[in-house]
Amino acid sequence: MRDHIRFYLGDTLCELAAVPPTLTVLDWLRERQGRTGTKEGCNEGDCGACTVLVARLEGASLVWRAVNACIQFVAMLDGAQLFTVEDLRAPDGTLHPVQQAMVDLHGSQCGFCTPGFVMSMVAFRKTPGAVAEDGAIDDALAGNLCRCTGYAPIVRAMKQAMAAGPDRFDERAAAIADRLAALRDGRTVRMDGPEGRLTIPVDSDALAATLAEDPEARIVAGATDVGLWVTKGLRVLPHVVFIGRVADLRGLERTAEGLRIGAAVTYAEARAALADMLPDAGEVVRRLGSTQVRNAGTVCGNIANGSPIGDGPPVLIAAGAMLHLRRGDARRTMRLEAYFLAYGRQDRQAGEFVEAVTVPAPPDGTLFRAYKISKRFDQDISALLGAFALTLDAAGRIHDARIAFGGMAAIPCRARATEEALRGHVWNEATLQAARAAIATDFAPISDMRASDWYRRTVAANLLTRLFAETAPAGARPETRLAGRGREAAHV
Repeated sequence: MRDHIRFYLGDTLCELAAVPPTLTVLDWLRERQGRTGTKEGCNEGDCGACTVLVARLEGASLVWRAVNACIQFVAMLDGAQLFTVEDLRAPDGTLHPVQQAMVDLHGSQCGFCTPGFVMSMVAFRKTPGAVAEDGAIDDALAGNLCRCTGYAPIVRAMKQAMAAGPDRFDERAAAIADRLAALRDGRTVRMDGPEGRLTIPVDSDALAATLAEDPEARIVAGATDVGLWVTKGLRVLPHVVFIGRVADLRGLERTAEGLRIGAAVTYAEARAALADMLPDAGEVVRRLGSTQVRNAGTVCGNIANGSPIGDGPPVLIAAGAMLHLRRGDARRTMRLEAYFLAYGRQDRQAGEFVEAVTVPAPPDGTLFRAYKISKRFDQDISALLGAFALTLDAAGRIHDARIAFGGMAAIPCRARATEEALRGHVWNEATLQAARAAIATDFAPISDMRASDWYRRTVAANLLTRLFAETAPAGARPETRLAGRGREAAHV
């Protein structure tokens, strides 16, 4: 067992003991390291002004990710190398290609947001398969907001930077990988201090033992939700257990039961596999938060916190996902929808944790669609999200239906009356109208700042009509998606 965390800040090895478990990377950088280039904007992971670059060794590969420093805890950096805007310029004063492009193409006015943009742009350059196209760049920078410059000069700067040659980090990649490999010691971290306890278990057995000892400990994977509890809710968390680096919770694999996603797998890591199985799931993930949020937030964390407006659970429920939980040496599996009991209450016992979720391959003849409705395309909380899985036989009759919504009730849940109205019927206009009538009985949504109850009920029914327009076996299908129209390409 180790009583301190170890990581690199730039080229400096940091070994910290008794760190407050909820000390954010942003506060540590600005207040304790004097690195004020990283700015505090919203302090909730929305504006991107605090974006930093984190390098990790995953297997034999060096992986670079942009994350929001304001909602990441310092202890989550254990085993990593952290870079801020101060690390970009070479010792001789030469600017990084991204910085030079921002200067050349006038990508900055007041400059407050610029360090965050620059760090996101550096990360995008290091993304495998990244291309200098408007849509891809817009997706990469959707988590960075600018009120002064306007985005066109920044996009032009990104394109220029993409055409530049290797940077100083590329040249040092092998050395960075070697130093991070040297930090791997296979030990659990446990730190006790005046402001709380931190545990970083080495594996899921150590996690189970930790929770058996302290069932009230708060599990943190990506901190994209818990971080706001601290920065906005000012909550004190006496014992934080960070699972983001637990190797046996980071599995993402196809099994006989389907796609198994471990509890520490982020949305960014799971997106391609989900999209391969359920294309609309990939599009939902594309609009879930920002690049920084998807790089940190986990699929299972979105489930475990039980939010009624989480975008992931309705998609997975409609797909028939199974949830795996563990308490000590005991394990159990349940239908995902059974996990959500009531607002703020889930079927999870004291000391029990989510181990993984399995998404089964859809049966032959399944039509799967998922639609996110929000006021903004990017980085917005859903007013509602509907996910639909219809299995049709050769005659066009609906053999099975699974429909799930988020934002329509106090928990993510299925539209069971609507499903019954569809099963056994040919997928035609009459069946659609019966389903539209049934969905009015499934939910009694509330009115809040995102939508009124009337809007939610109306849109939920209209999504059935959209589903019919896209999947009805006969007749002309109108264009319902903005394919080929700029950044909202394919499956909006």
